[in-house]
Amino acid sequence: MTIDPAQHAHRPITNPSASARQKLWMAAIKPPMYSVAIMPIALGTAVAYQDTGTVNLNIFFTFLVAAILILAWENISNDVFDSETGIDRNKAHSLVNLTGNKPLMFWLGNLCLLAGILGILSIAWRQQDLTILGLIVLCCLLGYAYQGPPFRLGYRGLGEVLCFWSFGPLAVSAAYYSQTQTWSWTGFMASIILGISTSLVLFCSHFHQVQDDIAAGKRSPIVRMGTQRGAALLPWLCGSVLALTLLFVLLGSFPIATLLVLFSLSPAFQLCRHVRAYHAQPERVSNCKFIAVSFHFWSSLLLCLGFLA
Repeated sequence: MTIDPAQHAHRPITNPSASARQKLWMAAIKPPMYSVAIMPIALGTAVAYQDTGTVNLNIFFTFLVAAILILAWENISNDVFDSETGIDRNKAHSLVNLTGNKPLMFWLGNLCLLAGILGILSIAWRQQDLTILGLIVLCCLLGYAYQGPPFRLGYRGLGEVLCFWSFGPLAVSAAYYSQTQTWSWTGFMASIILGISTSLVLFCSHFHQVQDDIAAGKRSPIVRMGTQRGAALLPWLCGSVLALTLLFVLLGSFPIATLLVLFSLSPAFQLCRHVRAYHAQPERVSNCKFIAVSFHFWSSLLLCLGFLA
């Protein structure tokens, strides 16, 4: 199927009510999703605190703001790139559809990226060490390859793999290194857990848009396996976060307090039940990514608290 991008790239939302427009803007900005940027920095810093007993708060908050700005770039640019393929033609809360101004969104996203990279560069300059800059630039390259031309690896079903590495091992290792200027196997093991829960958020975002993905030629994991098999996989993905934490505690790599992560079972159960019941009903399953965000947030926060304790 050939889609004419010109039909979809600048479609403004016509005459919504004020309250409806506010909801669309909140859905477009996606505030809950920014925990995905915050948690790698928090986790890497928490492991560094466990190892050294100190935290440089100036570096921590600089890194945190930079990570939020870089994720803002990724979210904005994804809407821009998706507008070119027509996959967002039914997405009322696309920033491009809301504003009807793709060039504005493109340059706003690039401005966020520049500001975020400058924040990382300030840390690297302060430490006279370019290592974390290299790690974050690699994260950005993977983020661009996800939706950006000519790669568009997300359309080939590789988005979750890119997400795992960007928001897991690379970002957590960069946060740990920014505090210690060294590496940590404990941090790497913790980053695997965070990478899984972050990729789970992206995985859940596909359930409600299967038809749009197929029409645009996007072979997401849910398009490939179907919604029923995807729903059956969720308990294993959620369970792996909890099982790996328990395993690393038993191996003596994690402090026993990290078992606090078991208290995130509630959103995990809620997510699995909800998707199992409504996986084939796009309107009902569309909010499952926010339940996945809840599981990601609580499991990550509790893991951080376990290391801080």
